Amino acid sequence: MPPTSPARLVVLVSGAGTNLQALLDACADPAYGARVVAVGADRDDIEGLERAERAGVPTFVKKVGQFSSRDHWDRALADTVAGFDPDLVVLAGFMKLVGEEFLGRFGGSVVNTHPALSPSFPGMHGPGDALEYGVKVTGCTLFVVDAGVDTGPILAQSVVAVEDDDTVEALHERIKVAERAMLVDTVGRMAREGFVVDGRRVRFGRTSS
Repeated sequence: MPPTSPARLVVLVSGAGTNLQALLDACADPAYGARVVAVGADRDDIEGLERAERAGVPTFVKKVGQFSSRDHWDRALADTVAGFDPDLVVLAGFMKLVGEEFLGRFGGSVVNTHPALSPSFPGMHGPGDALEYGVKVTGCTLFVVDAGVDTGPILAQSVVAVEDDDTVEALHERIKVAERAMLVDTVGRMAREGFVVDGRRVRFGRTSS
């Protein structure tokens, strides 16, 4: 059975929020099946928060430095996100790793993107690492977040060709375009169809009760 109400998305950002904007634009269509109910950040004065405010979406900020420990921050972030009762938490350019408390509360429903074809080139420098290695194709991955770094079960991947004269910046910009399209398409499917994580495999569709 399709859901009777839109899936509730909490989106976490750290910068310009271009992926957030793509989701906000998609959610404007009722047929998309989801709506952004809150946007959180780990710092003030970023365009991502302004995008949310312009869209009339509630925002919050949880800075690591405001808390006595990283675990305390993680717990406070989890508490705040839980207050919005999300069906899905989207890390959209969020530059902090969520921890054990957060994943304990929302594990299996937290997704993130990586600018490479996982499991290749994990970490902060995926496009540069791919270019340096000399691959002919790279791309982006959407995955269910686990305790590792870019290691969770894969929801979707999109391939981007590497050009002979590419710079890291030019390659990364093309990856970002593919990433936004992949994110919007896949989150919409997750919202409308449901999904099940079975080991390292993710299947779309709702299981029968």
